[in-house]
Amino acid sequence: MSELSKSHFVLIPSYNTGEILVRTIREAMNHWLPVWVVVDGSSDNTEERLKAMTESEPELRVIVNSKNIGKGGAVLNGLRAAAKEGFTHALIMDADGQHPAEDIQKMMGVSQDYPESMVLGLPVFDDTAPKERLAGRKVANFFVDLVTWRGGIGDCLFGFKLYPVRPLLDVMESGLFARRYDFDAEVAVKLVWRGCRPINVPCPCRYLSATEGGVSHFNYLRDNVLLTFMFARLIVGMLLRSPLLLWRKLSGRLGAIPFDPAIV
Repeated sequence: MSELSKSHFVLIPSYNTGEILVRTIREAMNHWLPVWVVVDGSSDNTEERLKAMTESEPELRVIVNSKNIGKGGAVLNGLRAAAKEGFTHALIMDADGQHPAEDIQKMMGVSQDYPESMVLGLPVFDDTAPKERLAGRKVANFFVDLVTWRGGIGDCLFGFKLYPVRPLLDVMESGLFARRYDFDAEVAVKLVWRGCRPINVPCPCRYLSATEGGVSHFNYLRDNVLLTFMFARLIVGMLLRSPLLLWRKLSGRLGAIPFDPAIV
């Protein structure tokens, strides 16, 4: 078990992820403390189980949303509460077991060396990854490269990301978007626009089958329409920021900071 951090914490938004959530929490707590969970209007008795866990796990915090408001909205509620307690950095991971808990310390270590940067998991997929999802990621990453002038976001849709809390709050509270499936891509783009440089850290990613407890709430029609609308907005935003992005590009202040495995 790691020592308790006063600055960096793990934040897990969850909506009806069932049994896999408890396993994800325990694995995360084996590598970092504290861990916060935002139960986003779940109807699977998650709230009761997690509140029972907090009786024996004082470094587990559970926040409950009365209704489902989406991943971004759940993250925002968690960030606001954590900021009031002085936390400066949040590592956000999905509740469905895709993200490697054993890489939490590596991500945190990079963040502690580069506190003004965002540390982004760069997924290394195995054969469990659906081919149609991989194809969709290529399209999304192409547009993210476009609207950031190749700002260095390795994979915009991978949810294993570590952000400075205050800049992320500023981005989210400045608009009404990035509240659902558009959260991961939109906030990463807008942080690049604000000068927050990414560091991409390779991490394995595994899609769990239904028999393994895997849960997915991705809706191909709804979420692809949401992403299309998001990219249309981001293209307009990029055009308005083109002089600033050009200056950063020419001055070497745009793009990813190389990840050095030797420092962690």
